[in-house]
Amino acid sequence: MRTLWARLLLSSIFAIGATGQTPSPLRVAIIGLAHGHVSGFLNGGALVPAGGALHRSDVQIAGITDPDRNLFDKYAAQNHLSSKLYYATVEEMLESVHPDAALIFTSTFGHTAAVEACARRGVHVMMEKPMAVTYKDAAAMAAAAKAGKVHVLVDYETTWYSSNKAVYDLVQQGILGDVRKVVIRDGHRGPVQIHVQPEFLAWLTDPKLNGAGALYDFGCYGADLMTWLMHGQAPLAVTAVTQQLQPDVYPKVDDEANVILTYPNAVALVQGSWNWPFDVTNMDVFGRTGYAKTILRDQIEVRREGQKASQTSAGEPVRPPYDDPLHYLGAIIRGQISEDDSPSSLKTNLVVSEILDAARRSAATGRTIKLPLND
Repeated sequence: MRTLWARLLLSSIFAIGATGQTPSPLRVAIIGLAHGHVSGFLNGGALVPAGGALHRSDVQIAGITDPDRNLFDKYAAQNHLSSKLYYATVEEMLESVHPDAALIFTSTFGHTAAVEACARRGVHVMMEKPMAVTYKDAAAMAAAAKAGKVHVLVDYETTWYSSNKAVYDLVQQGILGDVRKVVIRDGHRGPVQIHVQPEFLAWLTDPKLNGAGALYDFGCYGADLMTWLMHGQAPLAVTAVTQQLQPDVYPKVDDEANVILTYPNAVALVQGSWNWPFDVTNMDVFGRTGYAKTILRDQIEVRREGQKASQTSAGEPVRPPYDDPLHYLGAIIRGQISEDDSPSSLKTNLVVSEILDAARRSAATGRTIKLPLND
């Protein structure tokens, strides 16, 4: 209970800001409803720890667009949304409601067109991971962001985990010594097995719309976390092996991916899978003088040189605005914090997009792909 009250107090302090006045709610528009994470955005949970947009006073939904009106009607009925929120096209919605930011829940392939439409109108963007299906598309979004002078951010559930922040802090403080090896595992039993929404499954299993299968769906988490740990440094080379362990279930895309990222003085193994027996989100960081492992979202295991056994503890609660995608987005837009090389930043996710594109090429050709990519 004390932890809950502390978080509520910190949220209130953050919301009030330096002026002593509560800022106006962040007016957001939703582009697309095909990404199943939109349900978490609306109602909270692991994706939005501080609560969904429908249950918060610091966020206001200004408009929603999706080419499938029936899909909007489904969400409207489930969440008691007004039909007046619906717009048939992105352009019509943006020019009618003039939001502070747009939240993109299309297929990954759809991100580029949505970002370009927003950038032309000076609207900031946060999209669901990963950023792009190709490095070329990511570069196009970066160019649009620069031209439109807007922020383009990428939301990963793992960004808001206190366990990941705790291990990151240990690395930055030098407690583990120089990082030498990182192993990151993410995934679940598979989208069919966990019964994702049909509109979500349709594009997750389409190589054009998702970029790949488990490689892009879950490999992106490891690429993002490693790039964060490395302060935006790209690897020298990427080597990947993908498999179809369930070809009858996922005939068009991989369901298993193992990716090796090679750096001058470190190596990372990124494992994305639709074949785990349960949800898996773990990161193991091995330094010269210590080891740290995340255990789901809020615990870490640490062992340092000279110790005979590891110790497990809870990570410190992450303080606003770094605890929640909507807190973070609002603080970025209002100029209260900088993107720097955070897991959500454009800088970080350009590297992530390059890693994923290289991994797909490596898996397809059986060769190690050196970075930077030339096309």
